[in-house]
Amino acid sequence: MSHEHDHAVSNNRTRLAIAFSITATILVAEVIGAIWTGSLALLVDAGHMLTDASGLLMALIAASWMLKPPTPRHTWGFKRAEVLAALAQASVLLAVGIYAFIEGVKRLFEPPDVSSTGLLVFGIVGLVGNIASILVLTSGRSASLNMRAAFLEVINDALGSVAVIVSAIVIATTGWVQIDAVAAMLISALIIPRTLILLKESVSVLLESTPKGLDLGQVRAHILGMEHVVAVHDLHASQIATGLPVLSAHVVVQPECFRDGHAPAILGDLQQCVAEHFDVNVEHSTFQLEPVAHQATEAHPHE
Repeated sequence: MSHEHDHAVSNNRTRLAIAFSITATILVAEVIGAIWTGSLALLVDAGHMLTDASGLLMALIAASWMLKPPTPRHTWGFKRAEVLAALAQASVLLAVGIYAFIEGVKRLFEPPDVSSTGLLVFGIVGLVGNIASILVLTSGRSASLNMRAAFLEVINDALGSVAVIVSAIVIATTGWVQIDAVAAMLISALIIPRTLILLKESVSVLLESTPKGLDLGQVRAHILGMEHVVAVHDLHASQIATGLPVLSAHVVVQPECFRDGHAPAILGDLQQCVAEHFDVNVEHSTFQLEPVAHQATEAHPHE
């Protein structure tokens, strides 16, 4: 299972490396184009592209860290790096989205001079590169929070390129330069809600919330329904990284289970139960089997 997970992470790292290379190339082209045409809009889009390239670089570094083996100090390795990278990318995207919306409002009243020809040429260049990155990342976009954040970065880029192209055409045909501000505000309205969802999911993992789709009430009921089980307490579930939920619990069993050698069989049944019977399969589980009398010695047992 670990080998398959590492293989998937390695594939995702390759996808991220290609997407980052494409984005970095477009960034350089847009900076050159902004200097050549004197287009403020193109320079702003280049700044946006710099933010996205940084986000993809963070995702690439996180994907590399995730392949590092566990150590006595980092017993899960660096698998949670994907969550930290997703949180960082989402935070940056949210800041960019809010900035673009505020700047768009300002430009409605104070529109800058814009070179429509330069916008069109480099907008098309950007869009072609963005489409290539989207094709590279599409198959792995659901693999982890890190990949979802990277995919959202590229989608954001593509929307920005479309906005640049549309703005260039409208400005060239009508002279209405405010279209650039309107397009930026629309893109912000599309990106911000998705970014907030990603932020929420990343923070949920860091707060060690119960994995989405795992009902601890059902888990408790299923365990209590097993033969010889008397009670369950200190039931916890969290998520180390995407696809890596963990669960632990103290399970009180009948006293004779420790005398007749039945305890190991109960432990195996418990682990099989949480690994197979629920929508979220928990393959990493830890159970402490204890007799009824043991609860009196525990300092702060809780449900």
